[in-house]
Order: sequence, then C-alpha cells, then structure tokens
Amino acid sequence: MQQPVRPWFKEFWPWFLLAVLGLAVVMGTTTLVLSITSFDGMVADNYYKQGLAINKVLEQDAAARELGMRARLRIDDLTGDVTVDLVGDARPERLLLELVFPTQDRDQRVTLDHVHGRRYHGQLGERLAYRWYVQLHPEATEPVWRLTGEITLPRHDALWLAPRGSGT
Repeated sequence: MQQPVRPWFKEFWPWFLLAVLGLAVVMGTTTLVLSITSFDGMVADNYYKQGLAINKVLEQDAAARELGMRARLRIDDLTGDVTVDLVGDARPERLLLELVFPTQDRDQRVTLDHVHGRRYHGQLGERLAYRWYVQLHPEATEPVWRLTGEITLPRHDALWLAPRGSGT
C-alpha cells in the first residue's frame, strides 16, 4: 500500500527555508535603515588635513614635555565644577578643557579661568558619565602645548594629565 503524497505546503522544510530567507530580508532591511538614519561621525571628510596636522600635535606634546607641564584635574559630579592645578613653566590666563566622547558627537568644551597660583576653575554645563578623552591646552587659536588623558565619569579622585608619550 502506498502512502498518500502530501502537498508541499504541509511539509516542514519548505517553510523552514522560507523563514530563513524572510529573516535575512528583515535583518538586512533593518540594518539598512539603521545605517541610513544614524550617523556615527567616525569618518572625517578632511582626513588629509588631519593627517598633515599630526606634526602640530606632536610639536604641542614636545613643547609640554620641555616646559615640564602636568595638570591635576578634578570634576565635581554634583556641581559640575572643574578644577585644574597646573604644574610647569607656563601660566596662561585661560585654559581650554576638551572632553571628547569616543563614539558619538557629545564633545564638551570648558573654558577655565585662572583663579590664583596654579589653580584654574570652570563649570560644566551638564553631568557627564562614561569614558572620555581629555585634552587641556591654553585658550588660543594655535596652542603651544597640550596635555592629554582619559577619564571615566563620575570619578571621585583626581586625574593627572600629561603630554602624550611622556610615560606618566
């Protein structure tokens, strides 16, 4: 006795293969929509100019090392107060603190005014969290020196900033 032949739409494997193909189409469409609607900001339009500017950055780091520049940075999580104690031979009237977020365009810039001695003070506009790249340099169109570091906020102790390549 022969078994009756079932129609194809009552079998498991055709539906399984169609489900895999349908899932691939849905995931591909989702990825396409996400890539079009969100901008990650990681690719620079002026990459050639940025490549040429590396020499200026290296000169800024070398100048900071020659001047013996270091800085102790404190950020108060509750009030947003930014305090910098500057060590070294330079004493500009104002400093610029740049907090650069690694992935999204959430960068912050804080101008720090000279208070007295080696101390500078400024104010953040909002509470910050997560990991940030930190750059500190005199407020000028072409800064002579710069100090760098990384900070994870909130942070309760001080962060020491140093010139890149100084090993501190």
